[in-house]
Amino acid sequence: MKTRTLIALLTSVLGGAGVLGAAAVGARAGVKGQRAAAQRVVDMLPIHADWWHERQQHEGQLLYVAIGDSAAQGVGATVPSRGYVGLLARRIRHRSHESVRVVNLSVSGSTTWGAKRDQLPKLRQYTPDICTVSIGANDIADFDPDKFERNIRAIYGAVPSHAVVAELPCMFVPDRERKVAVANEIVHRVAAEFGLTVAPLHTITKRVGVRRTFFNSYGDLFHPNDRGYEVWASAFEPAVDARVDTVAAIRHYLSAREAENLGREAGAVANARAEQDTDGAEALDHANRPSPVERIRNRMTGSIALPDEPVHRSGDVGGTA
Repeated sequence: MKTRTLIALLTSVLGGAGVLGAAAVGARAGVKGQRAAAQRVVDMLPIHADWWHERQQHEGQLLYVAIGDSAAQGVGATVPSRGYVGLLARRIRHRSHESVRVVNLSVSGSTTWGAKRDQLPKLRQYTPDICTVSIGANDIADFDPDKFERNIRAIYGAVPSHAVVAELPCMFVPDRERKVAVANEIVHRVAAEFGLTVAPLHTITKRVGVRRTFFNSYGDLFHPNDRGYEVWASAFEPAVDARVDTVAAIRHYLSAREAENLGREAGAVANARAEQDTDGAEALDHANRPSPVERIRNRMTGSIALPDEPVHRSGDVGGTA
C-alpha cells in the first residue's frame, strides 16, 4: 500500500512539473513570437509611410485628410488600405460616388505633442472635405494630463470645424484604463468647446471585449489586424457619412463664394435648404395626390387608369419609358 501511495505521489509531482514546464515553454514561445511580431512592425513602418506618401499625389474630387499615429498608418493590417483610414476612404468613395484623394499626415509613434509639431504645419496646406483625428494612445505610457490637454487643445483648434476626432481606444489593463478615462474626458470636453464631433472609439472597442480584441490584434498585441481595423472604422462611420452628405448638400445648394463666406455655418445652411427642398417636394406630391375617396370615384368613372394600366399623356414621346 505504501508503495502504491509513493508511486501515486511521484506521478502527481511529475505530472505537475510537466504542466509547469509546458506552460513555461509556451510562455517563452509566446514572448518570442510577440518580439518577432514587434520586429515585423518595425519593418512595416517605412513601407506604410511610403505607400501613403505616394497616394498623396493622386487626384480626387473629394479630399480626405487624416491626422494620427501608426493606427492611422494601418500598421498591423495585411496592407495599408485595410487600416481604418483606407476603409473610410473606400466608404467615402462609395457613398459620394466621387473619387477621393487621401492625404494621410499621420506618423507612426506620434504622440499628441508630435502631431502638434509635425502634422499641423502640413495640415495648413490643405482644405479637406473630410478630416479625421485619432491621436493620444502613445501618450498613455508617460501620461501627463496637463500636457495632454495643451496638445489636444492645439490640435483641435487647428483642424477644420467639421473634423471627426476619436476617443482613445479601450486598453483593458486597469492602470492604463484609468489614464485613458482621464484622457477621454479631456477629448470630449475640448471637442465640445470647438464644436467637433467625437467618434466613440473607446465605447466600441470596449464593447467588443478583451477576448475578441485579442483575436482582432496583430501579433505584437498592440496594433489591430484587419478585423480590428474594421472595428475602428465603425466608430467613425456615422460621423463620416453625415459629413459626406453635408459636402454633397453644400455643393448642390451653395455657390463657392457663398460657402466661403458662410464658413463653418455652410453645412448647416446647406442641410437646411436640402430639408426645405425635400419638405417642399413631399408637400407638392401630397397636394397632387387624390384622396382615397377621389381615387375610388375616379376608378368607378374611369377618369384615371388603374394601377396595372399604362398611363398615356398627350405630349408623351415614344410610348412607355
